[in-house]
Amino acid sequence: MLTVQVESLGKSFGKKVVLENIDLDFSMPGITTILGPNASGKTTMIKSILGMVFPDKGVVRVNGMVVNGQSAYKKDISYLPQIAQFPENLKVTELIKLIEDIRGKGHRADALIDLFGLRPHLNERITILSGGTKQKVNVVLAFMYDNPLLILDEPTNGLDPVALVRLKDLIRKEVEMGKVIIITTHIMELVEELSDRIIYMLEGRVHFKGTVDELKLAYGSTTVEKSIARMLEAGEMTSDEKQSLA
Repeated sequence: MLTVQVESLGKSFGKKVVLENIDLDFSMPGITTILGPNASGKTTMIKSILGMVFPDKGVVRVNGMVVNGQSAYKKDISYLPQIAQFPENLKVTELIKLIEDIRGKGHRADALIDLFGLRPHLNERITILSGGTKQKVNVVLAFMYDNPLLILDEPTNGLDPVALVRLKDLIRKEVEMGKVIIITTHIMELVEELSDRIIYMLEGRVHFKGTVDELKLAYGSTTVEKSIARMLEAGEMTSDEKQSLA
């Protein structure tokens, strides 16, 4: 099992503070869902874990080791970006081979291709694929390696109902294997169905971290969506911030 700790993390872009003194621990198996409006710091924090952004202060530790400037630990992480920038001139099969040339053989690739109905599209170029089919390719690339940590940024984008059900089943199976999974999403139904723990971020700060039941108990509600709405009301946030919550 991979352990991930974020300690006193801070990051600014110019005068804009994006992360402020973030302390989080992602070491427990199961699903941690990160919620918050746009520009809350979710993506910057994830990119800090992935080594794509270097913090101004604080550290990220993976298995106890500070990752700043390191790369070897990334082989144990599967990442599904919100917007996958694939080389559009490649065919799907060529893209999968390209990733395998970089990361090694994806032992589950064939099973995932069949699970998400991609076999008829293997010889099609990325540029002609629909958004939903591109997302299925994105899912295959993220799940074809048996890694202990999965980071899934808006994984349901563009998926049809059948693919969505299969993705949720796939995520549940990963949890049963004792993996650490971090998800960002705006789909409250997905949060209710899958999440073990919730982190709510706003303006670069963590405003809540705990289990789903703890969130509901804290705000006296039966759903995550209503609990977060009451959290926002209790914090007297602006109408723009309330509207940005999904």
